[in-house]
Amino acid sequence: MTKMDTLNLLFQLSIWRSEEGLYEVTATDSSGRAIAPDRLSSFLFFNNEQALYGLLPATDDEVVYLNTNEFLQVFAGKTHPFASFEGQTTNDEAHLSALREAARLWHEPDFWQHAELDAGTIRFDEEKIGISALSSMILHDAIREKINASAMQLDQLPALLPHLRKFGWPGDSVSTMPIRVAFRLTEPDTDGDTEWLLETVIVSERGAQWTPAVRKANAEIGDALPAKWKEFADEIREKQSEMVSFLRSVEAEPGNRFLSMSMTDPEVRMFIQEDLPVFQSFGYPVILPAWLKSVTESRMRVRTSASVQSYRSAAGLDEVLSFDWNFSLAGKEIDQDSFRKLVDENREFIRSGDEWFHIDPVWLKRIRELMEQADAGEWTVKDLLFQEIPDEIIQVDDDDESDDPLLAFSMQQSLREYVEMVSNKQGLPDAGIPDGLKAELRPYQVDGYNWLVFMRENHFGACLADDMGLGKTVQLISYLLNVHARPETDSPSLIICPTSVLGNWQKELERFAPGLNVHTHYGPTRARDEEFDELVKIRKPDVILTTYGTATQDDETLSGTVFASITLDEAQNIKNMQTKQSRAIRKLHGDHQIALTGTPIENRLSELWAIFDFIHKGYFGSFRTFTEQFIVPIERDDSELEKRKLRAKIRPFLLRRTKNDPDLQLNLPKKLEQNEYCPLTTEQAALYESFIEDTKFKLETLTGFERKGLILKMLSRLKQLCNHPSLFLKEPHAPADQMLERSVKLNRIVSMAADIASNGEQCLIFTQYIGMGQLIRQCLSELYDIDVPFLSGSMPKGQRDHLVEAFQAGEFPIFILSLKAGGTGLNLTAANHVLHADRWWNPAVENQATDRAYRIGQTKFVHVHKFVTVGTIEEKIDKMLVEKAALSADLIQSSQWLTELSDTELDDLLSFER
Repeated sequence: MTKMDTLNLLFQLSIWRSEEGLYEVTATDSSGRAIAPDRLSSFLFFNNEQALYGLLPATDDEVVYLNTNEFLQVFAGKTHPFASFEGQTTNDEAHLSALREAARLWHEPDFWQHAELDAGTIRFDEEKIGISALSSMILHDAIREKINASAMQLDQLPALLPHLRKFGWPGDSVSTMPIRVAFRLTEPDTDGDTEWLLETVIVSERGAQWTPAVRKANAEIGDALPAKWKEFADEIREKQSEMVSFLRSVEAEPGNRFLSMSMTDPEVRMFIQEDLPVFQSFGYPVILPAWLKSVTESRMRVRTSASVQSYRSAAGLDEVLSFDWNFSLAGKEIDQDSFRKLVDENREFIRSGDEWFHIDPVWLKRIRELMEQADAGEWTVKDLLFQEIPDEIIQVDDDDESDDPLLAFSMQQSLREYVEMVSNKQGLPDAGIPDGLKAELRPYQVDGYNWLVFMRENHFGACLADDMGLGKTVQLISYLLNVHARPETDSPSLIICPTSVLGNWQKELERFAPGLNVHTHYGPTRARDEEFDELVKIRKPDVILTTYGTATQDDETLSGTVFASITLDEAQNIKNMQTKQSRAIRKLHGDHQIALTGTPIENRLSELWAIFDFIHKGYFGSFRTFTEQFIVPIERDDSELEKRKLRAKIRPFLLRRTKNDPDLQLNLPKKLEQNEYCPLTTEQAALYESFIEDTKFKLETLTGFERKGLILKMLSRLKQLCNHPSLFLKEPHAPADQMLERSVKLNRIVSMAADIASNGEQCLIFTQYIGMGQLIRQCLSELYDIDVPFLSGSMPKGQRDHLVEAFQAGEFPIFILSLKAGGTGLNLTAANHVLHADRWWNPAVENQATDRAYRIGQTKFVHVHKFVTVGTIEEKIDKMLVEKAALSADLIQSSQWLTELSDTELDDLLSFER
């Protein structure tokens, strides 16, 4: 192959568009080999800084996910000079052609002239402008996404379209002026004056606000401006005209003069409610009075106390709540009639002495609606417990009134005690242990089983998030026995689990519930479509077992059945809501949904939304709403208030117990975790310092997104170097004794494992690198004649199951496992030592792996050894992980925290201390 051949790359794209308008893109090269998603992203977005290295588009192991606007960006400018794109099939090629066609029109200056509205739908005269129906659909999706991204509503487009045709999309054009054109709203000067002033002001580079002198108030813009700004007169006139065109609160025709007009209270209200959101969405500056920006409706206070109307049945979830309302304005008590009158008054801005008060009519109207709903008996104890009543009257923290809330909510003592009892999952109705259960449940497991039955009977999904090893499986099996002993249950329950634990579920069901009829839906000969429906009808299985991969492939088959219950084991598998797997599983139908997971959140709050969208669909609303309400204020601003709100909302649906909970009385053996510190060899140190210097030089020349990409790649390379230089240099393995000389860490791991085996004990060794696992295996075999299996993601299920059984039976002393493939779902209590060859940046993942040995059934002291190379990123990040562990316990953790380090923190991370 010539050099020129390597510079002309052909990407054959497969394009699939979901119902939500999201594109799933995969690619192969001219030889039919699959292209990695991150590599495909770098070619698609080579001219787009934000998307470089594929950090902006979402990806998984095979697919790049793009919304319409992102896909149009690919063809907006120059494509990669050494790459070309074509469709794999005729349909793919047609989609590519339509995208190119749409991108051409999308970026034309007169694009909005071609858009027409037909019954609220955006349409284009396809024949007139020469585009296909598919291109027209793509443009419609792009407009919808752009409107949504601006925080506007699609139904506002008819009012905006005339302005868009005249001025284009606000913000698309780049101003060269050193000044900004803004609107300024000023309150009335005196008590008797009720007129507000809306005017155009010029904001200088230093933030000073300029308006024409009184004598030039009626002069044309060019004459009124100071000499230094006269050259910008035409651009200022155009910008003011553009901003005025979006005003709906008042009619304004400033012409060639600076805008200066009076406004009434109702007009100001309309300006704030309707015009201001448009200006803010489009980036137009608006200057408001400081007191108005701070929203001083805090002068209005509402307090209410909830109780139940019938004290004969205070413990009933269906009891109707009654409310006692109390109001005060500026510290003065007012009655309900006075409050209702305030809602109907036109004045919203009241001046008392030297202070202005704003009584927000929207908020007052909302409170009045809440009162009417409450007085009509619309809310029950159940609604209160599961946060199904409006957020305004949800009690976040009983004891914290420091925020001086506008609406203070409290509960009658007896009601409070009952709600806390149900919320804490204690004292729930006894469901009765099923006769067919062949196990003795621990007390906390009985509580978990009763809770699952309680949640089913009250039509609420459930997330059982006990620590690994506390017996989530047997609690779920007890629940299934209860459900399938009921005469009204006439459909099977579905359990979806990772392939690695499918055999474990088969054996546990057979062991604990031999009376259940279990069918495994897995393998090439499995029933599909009508054959599956016939199997369910004739064989009438109680439980159907399947895997995530199979459920995704057979989503059409499985979606035809309404299951008695659907359970996801290791539910974090659906955490990425954009993947086909997550979407397919969340669309399945069941009378009750249960999620089993030891880590309800591994990295981001978006994972929590995906799990809750499965167990109790719609509870958190759309993902966009959840992002605005919780993800942004928590992950970006670290808002304690929003954390408390989120905990209050998830608490009723989430049952989590840990091994350290003294109330469980587990009587587990103790566990000791300790770091095993190892120095680098001279060879490793030289390579480490050289690579660090090269990386620092590159980091200084890169943008933010490029910098993040390099940091992530650099960290992985350094971790391999800390393990062994041959992994870093990608060298073939030499004899074992030579390999041990080049890495103290490898030498310590191999010798420690051999010592454990010679003492008649067993150990697990976890690594995230296949090469490291193979190297440890080679050294133990050559030097100690110990044959060590290595469980990785490529190992077939049957072989995995056999190895787990053999290890538990003591047939071999050392078991090497890939962190991803062996870190969850396996019961390996025969081991009393756990060796972590390399550190994972997420402590929750590492703890999951440790819990393969430290779980119920363990009768020995468990010793956990974490190998850390001294002076390197491993030691520095180990210290950071102590801080990150506290965040993980609080259900808050950022997935890419390492790429967000400051320059000082990064410089310290990249320093090498010999």
